[in-house]
Amino acid sequence: MKFEEIQKLWSGDCHIDETELSQESVKIPQLHNKYLILFHDEKLRLRTMKFDHSKLLKVKREYFSGRMDETELEAYDWEPFQYKLLKADVQEYIDADENVIESKKLLALQEEKVNYLESIVKSLTTRGYLIKNAIDWKKFTEGH
Repeated sequence: MKFEEIQKLWSGDCHIDETELSQESVKIPQLHNKYLILFHDEKLRLRTMKFDHSKLLKVKREYFSGRMDETELEAYDWEPFQYKLLKADVQEYIDADENVIESKKLLALQEEKVNYLESIVKSLTTRGYLIKNAIDWKKFTEGH
């Protein structure tokens, strides 16, 4: 799910209707479940992306070190790397590689999604207290 879709979804679900506090209270478990499922799905996706990123780093290290044979190069549809690098310089080439940079961008975005969903789940945990406080405030202002 795209980050913008999650934000839009939460924008609709985060509001508490002060005229229907009892209904809002009943909705908490459903909302919690909805966002907990999204959180876990996105967290699992993040873990998979981290594994894929690690594999990519290994492959790029072999590529820039000149340790890939012809069949591996063909499998990735890459040309042989033209330079002989010192071991200390390999990491610099890996860090500047377009595939690695794109993978890092995707990982960062996925981490932001996971953090955002985690904060939603935490806020839903305290939503019952917010509703109780609103009810208490209404009782107080109405003189009950």
